[in-house]
Amino acid sequence: MTAIQRFRALHEQDDPLLIGNVWDAQSARVYEKLGYQAVATSSSAVAFTLGYEDGENMSFDEYFYIIERILKSISIPLSVDLEGGYGQTAEEIVLNISRLANAGVVGINIEDSVIIDGTRRLLSTEDFFEKLNTIIKKLEKQDIEIFVNVRIDPFLLGVENAVEESLQRMKIIEEVGADGIFVPCITEVQDIEHVIHAAQLPFSVMCMPDLPDFKTLQELGVKRISSGNFLNGYIYDQLETAVLKISAGQNFSPIFIS
Repeated sequence: MTAIQRFRALHEQDDPLLIGNVWDAQSARVYEKLGYQAVATSSSAVAFTLGYEDGENMSFDEYFYIIERILKSISIPLSVDLEGGYGQTAEEIVLNISRLANAGVVGINIEDSVIIDGTRRLLSTEDFFEKLNTIIKKLEKQDIEIFVNVRIDPFLLGVENAVEESLQRMKIIEEVGADGIFVPCITEVQDIEHVIHAAQLPFSVMCMPDLPDFKTLQELGVKRISSGNFLNGYIYDQLETAVLKISAGQNFSPIFIS
């Protein structure tokens, strides 16, 4: 069984795949040490690490360097948050995906929203279909095997009728032959139940304050759970707190108190 086949199988097991979101080799090693079955990059956490804001502000080459370092540091599967694709055309995006696959990446996330003048906006359903369909067909033509998990953002952006908008976009994802559906910021049990009932592909959700517990998500049929960039933010909040304590106490004892 290849690494990609193993990764696909993780989306078919009874227990949801709890995937660790990472931003460097060190964070990836922590998840592997603790027994996680797979990890995925958080593009925003990687961007923050490199001094950029989220939204494809870092170059793909900079991102790729971090991805390569992660791949060389772990043995569990790595998926990559590709945002909108890091390219202006389908050809550029497929070239990026090809580089990732050749390096050993087993999956990608790609989004149905783009950032224009600092504002994130949904692609129209027509543009979303055209972009995704072209990418999938080019991947198939070039025999590039990778798990394509498609993120749709109606809930993240708080659009009206987010359930209905998500259902329309899920049909597109299934029609073009992608591998998974990812709906960040969906948290209400009835909403999750509604969309999963209609889903034909493995369904993913993301850490949110009001997200149901893992057992409930399993019972609802969720197949993959991610943490996004929230643990990265949590760690640096803790760093800030520790530095403030060091400054206030004029000693390093706070970092040695367990």
